[in-house]
Amino acid sequence: MLNCMVEHDLNRVFHALGDPTRRAILNRLAAGEANVSHLSRPFDLTLAAVSKHLGVLERAGLVTREARGRERVCRINPAALADARAWLEFHERFWTDRLEALEALVGTTPDSADES
Repeated sequence: MLNCMVEHDLNRVFHALGDPTRRAILNRLAAGEANVSHLSRPFDLTLAAVSKHLGVLERAGLVTREARGRERVCRINPAALADARAWLEFHERFWTDRLEALEALVGTTPDSADES
């Protein structure tokens, strides 16, 4: 059951990161918290569209929003990337090991021994 929950969270994180606008929003928030109108400035998008992108990031756990008076202040939650980072690191190690094993196998074939 836990793996299923982690998989669901990973799907949300990778979906959120799959959009260049959302990645740009995260890059901006890495410099510090900001309100929605400030986040929307570099984009040719309405506040509502930016808010929808923030909703995707929020559901993925990558961003938190807090009401401060009439403003909604956003901040990045880098801890949400921990499972995604672990998944990527596992698969990087897995494929690196497989490719090294293949390289070792190919390097020890009779044809390669004759070339030496």
